[in-house]
Amino acid sequence: MECRKEGENFQKLVDIVERLRRECPWDRQQTNQSIKNNLIEEAYELLEAIEENDNEKMIEELGDVLLQVVFHSQIKKDENSFDINTVIENLIEKLIRRHPHVFGDTQVKTEEEVLDQWHKIKQKEKKSILDGIPKRMPALTRAVKVQNRAAKVGFEWENIDQVWKKVEEELQELKEAKTQEEKVHEIGDLLIAITNLARFMKIDPEEALHLSVDRMIKRFNYIEEKAKQMGKSLDDMSLQEMDDLWNEAKKMGY
Repeated sequence: MECRKEGENFQKLVDIVERLRRECPWDRQQTNQSIKNNLIEEAYELLEAIEENDNEKMIEELGDVLLQVVFHSQIKKDENSFDINTVIENLIEKLIRRHPHVFGDTQVKTEEEVLDQWHKIKQKEKKSILDGIPKRMPALTRAVKVQNRAAKVGFEWENIDQVWKKVEEELQELKEAKTQEEKVHEIGDLLIAITNLARFMKIDPEEALHLSVDRMIKRFNYIEEKAKQMGKSLDDMSLQEMDDLWNEAKKMGY
């Protein structure tokens, strides 16, 4: 009975979106291109709800992400390209194909063996080991995925000392860069090297940067609050005054 209810609710959602596309002027005018950034925004809101372990927010944000999937599929249905059933059927086929230890006779015992099998099956489906990494993924996360894929076939530093040397090399090349184009190039190479260093240290560089930005915001908020208590605006404060308050906030654990 529970499965039937889930199926009925999902079909009701699909029917609602289909009706909105027919009868709502705004929904009718949307394209996959016009709403593509909404999916990214909703995904980040879901990520925040997960990090906060807020069940109510997760229910809402999972619904918003699901709406994006159904809406994009409905747009394609209206264009006679494909529909949500095609999406689901493709997903079902892929899940079964990539889990032969569940739906077939393959034997695996550990999580590592499952992941290794997954990557090997996935690789057979791609032309390059680097295929399938989204270009619009956050750059640090994308860099880690590229480096991890390359490492699986042996394109990897032997030890962390070699990685440190590469970071120092890229930093020196940035210092020596003359044109703006060269500086952009070398900044990118330095970030790649630092990402590799984080990977060797078992640190997620994306998460590390998020935490640093959070600390920056907290410390800057501290400066703003102190400025108000002093009857000043930030425009009236010198860099030295703000830096002193920054260090004060840092000592307080912000």
